[in-house]
Amino acid sequence: MDKALGFWRSWSLVVGTMIGSAVFMLPAVLAPYGGLSLVGWLVSAGGTLCIAFTLAALARRLPHIGGPYAYTLAAFGRLPAFLIGWGYWVSIWGAIAAVSVAFVGYLGVFVPGLAASPVAQASVSIGVVWLTVGVNVAGLREAGAVQVVTTVLKLLPLVVVSSAGLVAGDPAALVAAPTAPESSLFLTLAGIVILTMGAFIGVEAATVPADDTVDPGRTIPKALVTGTITVTIVYMLATAGVMSLLPAAELAASDSPFSAAAERLFGSFGSRLVAAGAIVSILGALNANVLLSGQVPRAAALDALFPPFLAGLNRRGVPARAILFSGCVSTLLVSLNYTKGVVSAFEFLIALTTLATLVPYAASGAAEWVMQRREGRRGLNGLKLAAAGSALFSVFAVLGSGLETGLYGLLLFVAGLVVYRLFVAIPSRSGGKPA
Repeated sequence: MDKALGFWRSWSLVVGTMIGSAVFMLPAVLAPYGGLSLVGWLVSAGGTLCIAFTLAALARRLPHIGGPYAYTLAAFGRLPAFLIGWGYWVSIWGAIAAVSVAFVGYLGVFVPGLAASPVAQASVSIGVVWLTVGVNVAGLREAGAVQVVTTVLKLLPLVVVSSAGLVAGDPAALVAAPTAPESSLFLTLAGIVILTMGAFIGVEAATVPADDTVDPGRTIPKALVTGTITVTIVYMLATAGVMSLLPAAELAASDSPFSAAAERLFGSFGSRLVAAGAIVSILGALNANVLLSGQVPRAAALDALFPPFLAGLNRRGVPARAILFSGCVSTLLVSLNYTKGVVSAFEFLIALTTLATLVPYAASGAAEWVMQRREGRRGLNGLKLAAAGSALFSVFAVLGSGLETGLYGLLLFVAGLVVYRLFVAIPSRSGGKPA
């Protein structure tokens, strides 16, 4: 069967996963920091590029399905790989649920009555999850095509509003905007980086479906680096454009800064333009996460670390069972979100999404060092420095996530240990046994 993912589809997977709904809110969150926020974007982009270069090197060496899971397995063995695969899969469930809920929020701009009915909101959220599941089960080529289209469409309103803001607004406002008070420059910058780094989550997306990528040793590294640079430019342009157009005080108080900026530029049409862009952006992120939700468990199932039924492919070469199972779990999470006594359960899993994605980045950085050591490359080189940078940046971001989220993350991996000991008791395809 021909492989479905070439460069542009892999690039759109990276860009589409990273750019979700967060970019539409971050200008308001970053407003108190003024022009310093652009420095924060650059620092986060630098850390993400270290991660991208590290993943690119690993993808060349090990162009295997699973991405960070596969690299952890090769470097550290079965138990660490299981924990990485487990945490990452759980984070995808939470991401699918959260993104589908955000979709309904923006859809409310066009269907005002939707906000008054929790049942209707839940139904639409679940409906869009299963629409995306259906696209992915139909075939990876179809899912890749949807990803390219939604990625291009989501970039258009962001670029238009941001560029118009720089032209029609006052770029000097970036310098004049107040900086967060009573903090050293280092602590202020650290606070900005913690805010901005979450917007880069998803850089690893192109590494996961390596089995379905054309010439993965070349395509994946190009998609990782190019996608990260694309996203960085879009984020910085968006922040600068909106900050130039809206006064800092107004921006900081806004619940929808891009809508406010677009309305100032284009009137009532502007807010609808942004809402439409957000809907397309969210659909792209949802499609990417659903695609990943089948690839990660399939990789682990092939190594007998997840149940064997998750490894199966349908006649279109898609891990349909794994995607359908993930769709069911995400549907449950969406339902919990709209059930008043158990919202905390939903929030619990969503809080772990970013954390559970950062841990594989740190593991991948450590894996690159281990791989080079095995190859006899003991001196420092550019890739080792990038790998160290990616690991340290990820650990920094994990520490910045706060004590409560950190404890939840620890509980997640302890639960993974329990699952591993209870259910992973069969030999791997290479004849090895669980640790």
